[in-house]
Amino acid sequence: MDTSILRPGEREFSNGDVYSGEFKGSLPHGKGKYEWSDGTIYQGDWYEGKISGKGKLVWPSGAKYEGDFSGGYLHGIGTMTSPDGSVYSGAWRMNVRHGLGRKEYVNSDLYDGSWREGLQEGSGSYSWTNGNRYIGNWKNGKMSGRGVMRWANGDLFDGFWLNGFRHGSGVYKYVDGCLYYGAWSHGLKDGKGVFYPAGSKHPSLKKWCRSLEYDDTGKFVLSRSSSINVEELRSLSTVTPSLSVKTSVSGTSKTLSERFRDENLRNSDPPPCDFTCHGPSTKSARSNGSGQREGQDKNRVVYEREYMQGVLIRETITSSVDRSHKIRPPNVPKQVKSRSFMTFITGEHNYYLMLNLQLGIRYTVGKITPVPRREVRASDFGEKARTVVYFPRDGSNFTPPHKSIDFSWKDYCPMVFRNLREMFKLDAAEYMMSICGDDGLTEICSPGKSGSIFYLSHDNRFVIKTLKKSELKVLLKMLPKYYGHVGDHENTLITKFFGVHRIKLKLGKKVRFVVMGNMFCTELKIHRRYDLKGSTQGRITEKIKIQEKTTLKDLDLAYEFHMDKLLREALFKQIYLDCAFLESLHIIDYSLLLGVHFRAPGQLNDILETPNVMSDQDSVSSVDVGMAQELSIPPKGLLLVTHEPNSVNTAPGPHIRGSTLRAFSVGEKEVDLILPGTARLRVQLGVNMPAQAHHKLVEDKEESATIELFEVYDVVVYMGIIDILQEYNTKKKVEHKCKSLRYDPITISVTEPKVYSKRFVDFLHKVFPEE
Repeated sequence: MDTSILRPGEREFSNGDVYSGEFKGSLPHGKGKYEWSDGTIYQGDWYEGKISGKGKLVWPSGAKYEGDFSGGYLHGIGTMTSPDGSVYSGAWRMNVRHGLGRKEYVNSDLYDGSWREGLQEGSGSYSWTNGNRYIGNWKNGKMSGRGVMRWANGDLFDGFWLNGFRHGSGVYKYVDGCLYYGAWSHGLKDGKGVFYPAGSKHPSLKKWCRSLEYDDTGKFVLSRSSSINVEELRSLSTVTPSLSVKTSVSGTSKTLSERFRDENLRNSDPPPCDFTCHGPSTKSARSNGSGQREGQDKNRVVYEREYMQGVLIRETITSSVDRSHKIRPPNVPKQVKSRSFMTFITGEHNYYLMLNLQLGIRYTVGKITPVPRREVRASDFGEKARTVVYFPRDGSNFTPPHKSIDFSWKDYCPMVFRNLREMFKLDAAEYMMSICGDDGLTEICSPGKSGSIFYLSHDNRFVIKTLKKSELKVLLKMLPKYYGHVGDHENTLITKFFGVHRIKLKLGKKVRFVVMGNMFCTELKIHRRYDLKGSTQGRITEKIKIQEKTTLKDLDLAYEFHMDKLLREALFKQIYLDCAFLESLHIIDYSLLLGVHFRAPGQLNDILETPNVMSDQDSVSSVDVGMAQELSIPPKGLLLVTHEPNSVNTAPGPHIRGSTLRAFSVGEKEVDLILPGTARLRVQLGVNMPAQAHHKLVEDKEESATIELFEVYDVVVYMGIIDILQEYNTKKKVEHKCKSLRYDPITISVTEPKVYSKRFVDFLHKVFPEE
């Protein structure tokens, strides 16, 4: 700074503000003190009329900030003391907390970690005065992602969170040594899990615990004293000289004063009251169903349990010695197994494959979207309806540089699929961001024997499946008729296709993909998944292989689903239409993919885990050892009401395109489904369809240890017809397939493809019986 041009002085403005310090020309520059007429005082560095550098700002309310400024904003590293006594020390950006920081609340609660736009986001630790502590991921000011909660009584939960609730898989370790491994939904146990009584042999939790920096005794590696150091942050930070344009000192100062007064109010917030989470369960909840079996060896017995919205509905006694369950840390993905036709796609190649896929789809959508919409022509389905682009690593005149390996991209029938996406009412930008966003794609286990790889978009809207060359040929061959069918029948249950592409890697390896809608993209938890073909040959799942998200088969289905009369009529009307379409294409090996969301039975509320109540509920930021939702009564039944477009989400989804359905029970009017305490949903064909599931009582000696607590459930079902890319257009192919399905090949011929569809529909009539 050229001190020769600085001169000390004092200036009083017409509005009563006073500045005393150094000037550069007519502007404050250097060291100075500014007093606003309302009593706000700043003392520190100035740069050409702007508060920039280091300084101290004090408000009449008693709040004060000391640290870095830039361009008139709190920007850099500093400490804010609010009027209520809470203190934040850490990084700032444009007047809001952003970066690493530590906040001590007035009630002595403490958050230490990452902030984004004024809210906790990223990794951080929150300690409550009652001794509870959470360490893990945050989003929008709430616990979301992987994290560990340790309660003052010694209970510990390690797993996934969403909006402050336990949500997803996790392990709950009780202070008395009991352990429960399972799934949660919105803070309640929901789905299958395993309960290990105290003293029983259970899988080691060392790897699980070590992945989040605490040991298996529950002691955190990151102690309370390991906090954010302001000076260390300052040494790592660089502050730009100015973030705003130069204006007159009087105008700037008054605006600055008002801006700081507003910010003072924003930064004097109390500890967030939404920092709540489900607390430890009581002893009665732990021992439910097990304390009565005193005669059994506790060291050898464990309990396989299934919950629905916190209600225990099923329990099986098994041996801890014989169990093959292994607890896997939730942030360690399952190993990619070798595939029958693409064994080269493992590890690093799989990562590059995903990158290439995202680059190609971004290019495809970006290129075709600006083209004016027109009706498709016969040539749009032809051999020449292909776009081929080479993506070198360093970029080209048509493609951007990227961090993957060189590859060639082929896009099939781009105009047809562009029109299909618009027909299915998908926004091009949302489609591209869903698949090509920074969050990337997740590989999911293949439910079938095809050897295909499946990817799921980060928002669960789209499934991407690798195709065999034969499947690609079938899809392209059927595409003209498929386009007509989905255009004529908006309620079709057939899989919705949004794009077909091919990637050619080094050494000539080719990988083909199809982008489809995810039929299970819903805010409700899907408790059961079934792949139904109407066959008995090989249509059962080995019990030892059944996991939380295993897709089960025909013989595994132990329920009949009873629907409203008009809903069932609409369902079978469309099934007949779709089967007729598939018959015309000689396709006979398709399935009905059925997803079932069970509602907790309301008649046995005493099975709910009884929460313990903390004595310090007056503290708005303390975590109760029993969350509010676990105090609630489980929903009783499902309610159909007249459809109100403004009360439900009517935006089309990846599997949603059809009209709102009518129900006989509501005077044949269009209806919405109300799930008490959960949601109001629009009822469409294959989406949000309410039913009653009647459990079929079957005598099974092997399952004599299983206790089935209920026979009838309220359910919400989701469904669609899948596996339509296997063509059987010769008598030999048809007979071979029908033999494998234990159908009578004598009645089969190329001119009689209705046999499969008849067996398929007859089976579905048993699954959804008429009242």
